Amino acid sequence: MSQEDRQRWNDKYQQAPATREPSGFLRSLESQLPRKGRALDVAGGAGHDACWLARRGLDVTLVDISDVALAQAETLARDAGVSLTRLRLDLETDALPPGPFDLVVCLNYLWRPLLAAVPKLLAPGGLFVFAQPTRRNLQRHPHPSARFLLEEGELPTLLPELQSLSFTEDWTDTGRHEARLLAQKLQQVPQPAKP
Repeated sequence: MSQEDRQRWNDKYQQAPATREPSGFLRSLESQLPRKGRALDVAGGAGHDACWLARRGLDVTLVDISDVALAQAETLARDAGVSLTRLRLDLETDALPPGPFDLVVCLNYLWRPLLAAVPKLLAPGGLFVFAQPTRRNLQRHPHPSARFLLEEGELPTLLPELQSLSFTEDWTDTGRHEARLLAQKLQQVPQPAKP
């Protein structure tokens, strides 16, 4: 992303309402998500999801390109009485923080090369939560544009190293047609010793 992209996101967060609930999709997975360990919120914006995860007991790192969003996340975390590690990163050029993470969350951000890096970020048994509109979303909404949309059925093919625990593609309660995934990195199976 360019400086122009960073400014566009800063402007967007500057104009966004101050309060927003954590993702309904993420909250719907509450019983399956860890309550301790390390979590990474990728393109987490103003920190609503990151703070929700931190309140559950996770040590959360939030990464986003927007300085404004990260400042809002700092305020939200302080008001919620939780601690977040916040990093300004250009997800298309900067390296992600080193894992392993017990949970990686990426909601409403699509950069296909990033998905290839997710298995390396996860601890064995770690979970990945992802949601992104598909091309069918254009039937009702002009945004995001086609370049930021998944083809139907594409998401599982982008994560062959993870085991899908749940995967749906449908119109959601948000009014968007989304691919939603909860996947897990398989535990390392010890190889038998060679004689």
